[in-house]
Amino acid sequence: MITTLLIALMAGLASALMFASIISGALISLLLVNLAPLPLMVVGLGWGPLGAAIGGLAAMATLGSVFGFAYSAAFGLMNALPACWLSHLVLLARPQAAEAPEAMEWYPIGRILLWIVIFATLVTAATLLTMGSDDQAIQHTIRRGWVQLLDAAGFASNESTLDMLVLISPLGAEIAAVMMLTLNLWLGAKMAATSGRLHRPWPDLNGTALPRMTIAALGASLAFCFFGGLPAILAQILTAGLSMAYAMTGLAVLHTVTLSMKSRAFWLGCIYAIVAGFAWVLLPIALLGLADAVFGLRQRYLSGKAPSLPGS
Repeated sequence: MITTLLIALMAGLASALMFASIISGALISLLLVNLAPLPLMVVGLGWGPLGAAIGGLAAMATLGSVFGFAYSAAFGLMNALPACWLSHLVLLARPQAAEAPEAMEWYPIGRILLWIVIFATLVTAATLLTMGSDDQAIQHTIRRGWVQLLDAAGFASNESTLDMLVLISPLGAEIAAVMMLTLNLWLGAKMAATSGRLHRPWPDLNGTALPRMTIAALGASLAFCFFGGLPAILAQILTAGLSMAYAMTGLAVLHTVTLSMKSRAFWLGCIYAIVAGFAWVLLPIALLGLADAVFGLRQRYLSGKAPSLPGS
């Protein structure tokens, strides 16, 4: 118990230092602040969610004593709470049947992905609300920030460019939040598994599927995007988050349909390189994930390869 407590406290301190590094203004701090949840997730997955909670509270107390309550609360929402809850869900399981209690059914990866979208949306929405209480104030703050950034970089700005940046900035923040939370959780699980501390089998990520209700949620959030005002901005970031989740399931579809290809690693590498260079490619991949949710593309493909998807 003492060892677990010390590990949790050290992880909390490391996470707090990574989060506070943004104050330095150094370029490396952008990477560190995005990886701040990682130490807590490693502890949560390797030593249990309680360890992540202890580390998160210690980090919040440290940041609060140095930088104030607002900084501590931001860390709790962005790092401590997701690390604790996601670690809990990854390790959550129940017996598949009463006659075989040793066979466990683990919490579905697709539902964990949906929780990641929820946390990313909360963080993005909270960040936007610190800029103003209505859509005009938020957009004005974003515009002013881009003007200052472009002027500092020596780039000339025009109204059409600024309008586009104001429109896509909340969407980009939501997509980045989903990607970074997913990456931190994956890295934390990999580290725990490598050290032999991950107390569950590695999941079949190729079979990741979102709950069916996600389609309805995506349709509703898309409809609210046209209402205008602050509800439209909040609906837009939720739509971006859910679309990113479907893009990840679309990548799972691509991983599945390339299983029999001899040059699979090459083609998947090309796809990821294109996505890294052209972010808009995520849109057709998201449509592929949505089509799989509606038509069961992976099940249709695997019907001639294997009986069914693992866990189906």
